[in-house]
Amino acid sequence: MRLALALILFPLAAMAQQHRAGDFDYYVMALSWSPTWCAITGDKRGEDQCDPRHDHSFILHGLWPQYERGWPSDCRTPARDPSRAETRAMADIMGSSGLAWHQWRKHGRCTGLSADDYFALSRKAYQSITIPPVLDRLDRDVRLPAQVVEQAFIEANPGLDPQMITVTCEQGRIDEVRICLTRDLTPRPCGRDVASDCRMRDALMEAVR
Repeated sequence: MRLALALILFPLAAMAQQHRAGDFDYYVMALSWSPTWCAITGDKRGEDQCDPRHDHSFILHGLWPQYERGWPSDCRTPARDPSRAETRAMADIMGSSGLAWHQWRKHGRCTGLSADDYFALSRKAYQSITIPPVLDRLDRDVRLPAQVVEQAFIEANPGLDPQMITVTCEQGRIDEVRICLTRDLTPRPCGRDVASDCRMRDALMEAVR
């Protein structure tokens, strides 16, 4: 039993040691369609993010360090963890302070940045992309090909092309738009493991709420 456990744990420990803070190639910025998350998860929890007073459309799920193939996570870092005030300050674009904390723990520590700098960079990345107005103000439920969402982002953001963006679906709904960025936040082609476009032709996109 001990030998079997050691054989399982050793590769995991070796993998964790390979994930060094600051050692990565580019970023993936994930923009989550808030109504989808609310319909699948948030409403059941009574999350404040889903209260109609917020009018959330695409929110920042996270800014993820990425290798050309694969990604680091849960890295060790000497940087201090963010305060509650720092995570709470991200709720306007991330939906909740809890998500901000989770993203720091899993991804932010791998950037080699301080928590304050990671959140500042995340906000800069979010603000560097124009959310297509027709989606940002979507006032009714629609069904559409996921490719239409991708094309709307490309048209709203000069310099963005299909190799730099991917749209994902979950449970028949538009879920996320993921955009690949260099370390200085310039759009760049995604790695093969990131490019996994949703092929649905009638994906549900619920109205902003």
